[in-house]
Amino acid sequence: MAMTITAELVKTLRQTTGAGILECRNALQETGGDLEKAAALLRERGIAAAEERAGRETRNGMLELYSHGGGRVGVMVEVNCETDFVARTTEFRSFAHEIALQIAGAEPLYLNVDDVPREVVAEQQEKVRKQALDEGKPAAIVDKMVEGGLSKYYDEVCLLRQAYVRDESKTVDELLKEVIAATGENITIRRFVRWAAGEA
Repeated sequence: MAMTITAELVKTLRQTTGAGILECRNALQETGGDLEKAAALLRERGIAAAEERAGRETRNGMLELYSHGGGRVGVMVEVNCETDFVARTTEFRSFAHEIALQIAGAEPLYLNVDDVPREVVAEQQEKVRKQALDEGKPAAIVDKMVEGGLSKYYDEVCLLRQAYVRDESKTVDELLKEVIAATGENITIRRFVRWAAGEA
């Protein structure tokens, strides 16, 4: 006997994932009405769809400007998509705003790992290595600690690897893939800058 999927259940899943009504209903039917499993299923499908679109050109979009703390912090971020139609949608504009909020609050230094200069990577590796050796850790463990320390550093300073400020169970990259799945277009965060009053 097929389970009855209520409109309330579909609405809850839509609010959680941003997926369409039909996608939510199908995912709930496939998972026997289990919200968590349905959300996970939609995430997997969204990530797969986002990866398929990754190579497509993004020449439209917008600059989002955000001021925080009575003008003490300012952010400008460029978010791109494939068409002007998507650039005008609420989902896209809301995403651009969320990214500006993320930058204001979480203070990323780089967009992704590839943007971190080699000398900064080397400096971080040396810092963790020295700390591990000072603590008397065996040589075999030191390399693992350096790798772990560098990964943690990337999670803190790279925007796409940061935990999303409104929901720390997902990264900014996962949020981006959800929006790509919802809009059906490739979306990229091109560049950003963050200023704070009084900073050099």
